[in-house]
This record gives sequence, structure tokens and C-alpha cells, in this order.
Amino acid sequence: MRFDLPSLRHGLLALTCASLLGQAHAAGLTLSSPDIQSGHTLTAAQVYSGFGCTGGNASPALNWSGAPAGAKSFAVTVYDPDAPTGSGWWHWVVYNLPADAHSLAANAGAASASTLPAGAVTGRNDYGSRDFGGACPPPNTKPHRYIFTVYALKVDKLDLPADASPALIGYNLLANQIASAKLVAKYGR
Repeated sequence: MRFDLPSLRHGLLALTCASLLGQAHAAGLTLSSPDIQSGHTLTAAQVYSGFGCTGGNASPALNWSGAPAGAKSFAVTVYDPDAPTGSGWWHWVVYNLPADAHSLAANAGAASASTLPAGAVTGRNDYGSRDFGGACPPPNTKPHRYIFTVYALKVDKLDLPADASPALIGYNLLANQIASAKLVAKYGR
């Protein structure tokens, strides 16, 4: 059997890269919830109470793990890209979660909730409030996707104006993220 040295090097390089990619994936940031499952329908608890919708308007419990070593803070968003607005719909934006935070309790997004970690900031959602706003797509349309995302950020905090729009907050999240993980649930009526 004869070995071709360039082919052998190429094969070893490919094997090494595949191994490293597998390790990076295995050690990557993950997001989970006991209340919602990716690909499944949201429960009535996560449905808005208003605009013709009757739900609990409660944010689900969220847990994340596998953050990169350089994570200095976290943020969580909930976004509906299917809303008939031309720009989607922001249901929840919370940022400046400390680096030692790895979960949010169920209903942590309530305006009256005191379960967010100290220093966390809840931005304005597209309902115009500073809390979790549940799903409420127009009736008789295909189910919308609700993308729950946790971002690991390279900064201790985002220094944004109190009236920052969800788009401005999102811009800063993307500019400072070092990792992110998503859960995508759906809901229609």
C-alpha cells in the first residue's frame, strides 16, 4: 500500500477540523425551557391578553448553558418575524443579565416581576410596554413563529437610552454577541 503525503495531510487536516467543529458544537450555547419546546405550539400561558387574544401573557421559564468563556453578560429576546408589519414584532427584550445568570423563571417578564437579576433592563416591546407581550397573531392566518433567543455578549452591559427601540437594542446585541441560541415555537388562531 502506498501513501500519498499531500493526500494524507489533507485527510488529517479534514479530520482535525471535523473534530474541532464537533467539539465547538458540543460545547456551544444552548437554550431550553420546561414550558415550551422548539417546533411546538405555545400554550395559552404565553398568549397575549388583549387585541382579541385571551391568554396568560406569561413569559416561559428559560435555561441556558454552554456559554463561551468570554461571555460577560446575556440578553433574551422574543421576536415574531411573521407579523404583518414589514419589520416583524418584538415581544420581549431583556438585556444586561449578569454573566452568572443561566435562567429566567416563568413569568419573569411580568411588569410586576421581581425575579430578574439585579441590573437587568427590560426594553420596550412592540406593544409599547416594558414586559413580556405574548403571542397574538391576526386570526385566520398561518401560525406565526416566535423566536426565543439568548445572546452571550462580550460586554458587561449595553449602555442604551431608556427609550431605546427594540431595533436599536437588537443592533447592539448583534454587534456585541459572541454566541446565541434559539428556541422557535409557533402559534396561530
